[in-house]
Amino acid sequence: MSSTSIPDDIRRYVFQCIPSVPYLEAVLLLRERRDLAWQPEVLARRLYLGTEDTLRLLARMQSDGLVVLDAGEAPGYRYAPSSSDLGELWDRLVHVYAHHLIEVSTIIHSKPSGKAQLLADAFVWRKEK
Repeated sequence: MSSTSIPDDIRRYVFQCIPSVPYLEAVLLLRERRDLAWQPEVLARRLYLGTEDTLRLLARMQSDGLVVLDAGEAPGYRYAPSSSDLGELWDRLVHVYAHHLIEVSTIIHSKPSGKAQLLADAFVWRKEK
């Protein structure tokens, strides 16, 4: 199936805002089970990641406005988009990912790594002021 069937706004969001497949999978898991306050250790086991890596994902999701830390009876992280637009975008992304898993994963993996981007930037010719 062609990746052109992925809407441009979803493609842009995936490329610009989703750092990794585990990040995407973590958001999807929290979104699917909104009734749970997820403990980092439990989420780590579900994602086959270490707790530290999972804590980094959760911190990024929190700064991206996708999850909140719920300090209730059972403290943990809950899916809670910071805006209805963001929630609707993720509703659409869930559908796209379910039907175009490989294409979405390819978009995520096609981004240059931070180190590679720094190296590439070092070779950009700039005008002197």
